Amino acid sequence: MRLVIAMSSKLPVILRQRSATTRLFRGNRSSLDYQTPLPIYARLTRTECPGYRSELFRTTRIHPALTSVRFFTTKRYSDRDPPSDGNGEQSGDYPASLPATVVVPEVWPHVPVIAINRNPVFPRFIKLIEISNPVLIDLIRRKIKLNQPYVGVFLKKSEENEADVVQSLDDIYPIGTFAQVHEVQDLGNRLRLVVMAHRRIKIVNQIFEDANPKVEHEMKLTFPLLNTTITVPVDDTMTSNKVNRRSLRKKGENRIVERTERIEKINETSFTEIKPQVHAPEKNTEKPLVSSIPQPGSQPILMVEVINVTHEKFKQTEEIKALTQELIKTIRDIISMNPLYRESLQQMLHQGQRVVDNPVYLSDLGAALTGADAQELQQVLEEMDILKRLRLSLALLKKEYELSKLQQKIGKEVEEKVKQQHRKYILHEQLKVIKKELGLEKDDKDAIEEKYREKIRQKTVPKPVMDVLEEELNKLSFLESHSSEFNTQGKILCFYGPPGVGKTSIAKSIARALNREYFRFSVGGMTDVAEIKGHRRTYVGAMPGKVIQCLKKTKTENPLILIDEVDKIGKGHQGDPASALLEMLDPEQNANFLDHYLDVPVDLSKVLFICTANVIDTIPEPLRDRMEMIDMSGYVAEEKLAIAKQYLVPQARTESGLSKEQISIQDNALTVLIKSYCRESGVRSLQKHIEKVHRKVAFKVVKKEANKVDITMDNLQDFVGKPVFTHDRMYETTPPGVVMGLAWTAMGGSTLFIESTIRKPTGGKKAEGTFEVTGHLGDVMKESIHIAMTVARNYLKQEDSSNTFLYDSHLHIHVPEGATPKDGPSAGMTIATALLSLAKNQAIRQNVAMTGELSLMGKVLPVGGIKEKVIAAKRVDVKCIILPEENKKDFNDLPKYITDGLEVHFVSTFNDVYRICFSETKETDSFRSAKPITDHALSAQPTFG
Repeated sequence: MRLVIAMSSKLPVILRQRSATTRLFRGNRSSLDYQTPLPIYARLTRTECPGYRSELFRTTRIHPALTSVRFFTTKRYSDRDPPSDGNGEQSGDYPASLPATVVVPEVWPHVPVIAINRNPVFPRFIKLIEISNPVLIDLIRRKIKLNQPYVGVFLKKSEENEADVVQSLDDIYPIGTFAQVHEVQDLGNRLRLVVMAHRRIKIVNQIFEDANPKVEHEMKLTFPLLNTTITVPVDDTMTSNKVNRRSLRKKGENRIVERTERIEKINETSFTEIKPQVHAPEKNTEKPLVSSIPQPGSQPILMVEVINVTHEKFKQTEEIKALTQELIKTIRDIISMNPLYRESLQQMLHQGQRVVDNPVYLSDLGAALTGADAQELQQVLEEMDILKRLRLSLALLKKEYELSKLQQKIGKEVEEKVKQQHRKYILHEQLKVIKKELGLEKDDKDAIEEKYREKIRQKTVPKPVMDVLEEELNKLSFLESHSSEFNTQGKILCFYGPPGVGKTSIAKSIARALNREYFRFSVGGMTDVAEIKGHRRTYVGAMPGKVIQCLKKTKTENPLILIDEVDKIGKGHQGDPASALLEMLDPEQNANFLDHYLDVPVDLSKVLFICTANVIDTIPEPLRDRMEMIDMSGYVAEEKLAIAKQYLVPQARTESGLSKEQISIQDNALTVLIKSYCRESGVRSLQKHIEKVHRKVAFKVVKKEANKVDITMDNLQDFVGKPVFTHDRMYETTPPGVVMGLAWTAMGGSTLFIESTIRKPTGGKKAEGTFEVTGHLGDVMKESIHIAMTVARNYLKQEDSSNTFLYDSHLHIHVPEGATPKDGPSAGMTIATALLSLAKNQAIRQNVAMTGELSLMGKVLPVGGIKEKVIAAKRVDVKCIILPEENKKDFNDLPKYITDGLEVHFVSTFNDVYRICFSETKETDSFRSAKPITDHALSAQPTFG
């Protein structure tokens, strides 16, 4: 065996002790050679010679001059595999004349830490790793320059952590792999490493390396077999010698002899003083390479102290052989199903390596071949019992096999479906081409293009517009009929809101913009299902349904159908028309709509349906679920004025036959007309009044009473009569017991006053109080009054325990406009405030309106119709509004011209309401007993006729 040691040029002791060296290496033909020195710092406790398994060195420190060890053997083997040591590990004997690979030290206690995600690295496998941490990059660069290309690769416990370094040992699994860096690609701010894992290691402790390690100026070589310790002085040139290794080897042994003689002359004096001595432990006075100043956790973990972890010894039992064969069979099955695994397996296996006879490597190979979870793979890596490791690896392979089977099944199904669709598409296209050549039919896009070109020929189109139309038509000609842009289906829309806000007008505008035929029918009050589905032809006077009549009238299959008043649909003994609408409006069913009269399926999928309603509460829930609800809220005075000037006045002038020179309406007249005559949310009443003004002006012009009439706020009453609304609100100043609320109706928002007063005096007797409710109220609103009474009593008791007014008095609560039905929970907060105002005989803050549902524990709950209620409050010039906290998002969606000038408070409890309403007011009198409060309330409460 020939041993080559790479060392510095100043090691005369080894050459002088040739006999000792020969005995030390136990070889018949041992020799010593030099290579270019590369300084390293390492600890080596045991290095074995392959084949001989003898102890080569046992030193505490190896000097930086010693860089690598390479063995040449003269022992030859046949073509069979190298012998195994019985535990699955192959011995290190290799054929003669071939250099063995550079021996990786069996013990390397200090390694840099590379933390990775997803999959751990198994021994004898290669992995590509990229690191971006600058501190770790500098450390690995320095280690590679020192010829220490070894790292420890450990799996992170958290997959969300993408960093290359960790702050604590708890962030990584303690068992990883010792890997050698084979290739390095420096990308500037990143470092790409190709590492080869060799063995399992376990973290013992975190260590800290000096930033600038110093080179020692003495070298101690200890030879246990000779009981000799040699100290060799060295200088700085030993770590900076850059002589080419290849040129030194070519000069041969003559150069070695010359160098030896020269060094002997220099060190003759020091060499004579060296005597063999028994090796004994001595105190380490050298400066350690490991710094202990930083505390663990204070900085990222870069270096750790590790120990080797080996598997437990095992015997080739029948169970291990069976597991091995099952692993190999499963791997073959996976490879046969997915060729991608074959490529991965070829990359994982070394050339000429026998996997079948090595259960250790086979267990790692099976786990590395799968795409299992990181925790499962780490469990395989940490398992030291070969039998258990084989079982774990086999379980992962079985999961991978089942996944591959499912993937193959899905792939076949998708492939078969795609083939069928592709075949059908080709046949359809061929059929279209044949029919087109024979003149039997045209493409859909050709028919549409011809239709548009025919319409364009009937018009006089300017050249710039014509260029744009030609471009769009050319784009249409190249558009495939199955593309999403060509064949789109819209949603079923439902516009709901007060009357006169333009729901029907918007539907007409949509039909005009889409160039579709328009058809409208109303289902308000409809009770016969035959109006939708048609009559059976056995009856006299049978007719098809409304939808079939629409298709017959419009003579097209994609009209726009407006279903009006869908919230007022009836129900009778002849069926439920709302249920019949379900089939017609369901996109999944209307492609095969069956009319009783025709008795054949009709495709309604291309029809655009639009429904209108005033309220959505009366629409059946299944029908409402099939429609896209769009809120069409009422208009404020500014919006009504703009609509009147831009649309209503010109339309009325045209219909009455007047010209601009014959009539003019000033803006102040329109404003008075809106505020004093037409306060509803829509503009239908405003349109009627404007048409009435134009008709009277036209009558005067025809009678030649005037050639031109100018309508102002002064002469407006001559045309429309006296104002309908003379006062903005019932109370200019609210007395105690009266609070302004906000309500929502089908006509829009409105203000609603809550009045409370004494019904009869108590008479001085202690008796339980009562209260009476009037105003055409619904059950929900009556329940709100009971809840408000309870909340007011509890709150008054907390504020003033001596005030028992609400417990002893006989009260009367009234909501004006008794002819109008009222219901809903949104007046709870208003009623409780009115009761407290009456009990305290204290009017609340003026010019305040509120709305909100009140719970029994005093919580303020959200309500609906915020926009309409805010518009109603602004219409009567209210400046302060109290709304529930959860309705803040609805208020923020309102336009700025609606919210300007308003002071809005968002409350979550009744305590907030009380603070806002009573903080700036004072009590009229301060009474503490129930009787004086009763008398004072009776005398102070106004009488309303």
